[in-house]
Amino acid sequence: MAIDTPHNVSPIAVFDLDGTLADTAGDLVGTLNVILRREGLSPLPVEKARDMIGAGARALIQRGFEAAGKELTPAYLDELFRQFMVHYGENIRVETRLYPGVASALDRLEQAGFILAVCTNKVEEHSVKLLHELGVGHRFAANCGRDTFPYFKPDPRHLTLTIERAGGSPARAVMIGDSRTDIVTARNAGIPVVAVPFGYTDVPVRDLGPDLVINHFDELFSGIQRLMRPLAA
Repeated sequence: MAIDTPHNVSPIAVFDLDGTLADTAGDLVGTLNVILRREGLSPLPVEKARDMIGAGARALIQRGFEAAGKELTPAYLDELFRQFMVHYGENIRVETRLYPGVASALDRLEQAGFILAVCTNKVEEHSVKLLHELGVGHRFAANCGRDTFPYFKPDPRHLTLTIERAGGSPARAVMIGDSRTDIVTARNAGIPVVAVPFGYTDVPVRDLGPDLVINHFDELFSGIQRLMRPLAA
């Protein structure tokens, strides 16, 4: 869908993190496998476990243990989550890299007057740390995680509150993500959504009904031009 927006508000591009800005699967699954090994269970190959990512660390642990055939009590899941967060925070950028073209795409958006923000189901501390270590953290006016507000994706308030914190308006916003969670969040907020097909989803992202799918970040700015009119000069 194309939207017409007021001229006096800067447009804003809101990005998911895992599977959208950065390929974090190696370090997330690596931490999951540390937990599985401690429990006497076999580790999971990254390619098998990457589609378990996207709903946060607690869900990743649950899915990993389900795949290993072991049930978790809520109390024990809480303990494993604590262990996961400590290990991951200390090993957050061993294998993680930005996807090709991300830095150039951020440049182009900033040159066009866009505010940039992150809306992720990572906890805020980890999101801030990771993007800082990847060298792009300073570029985002807001970096809002699962614990930043009382709501998190797919609740649309996670997205709209992120936009508000960044100084933007939902009327001039676009979401960029890789999963059903991102698409549903944007849809429920009434905001157009661009999807990338190289992230973490158990269903082809094209089948989930985003407004646009791009195969490389080099296509992002022109894609947003087609969704948001007029762009800032």
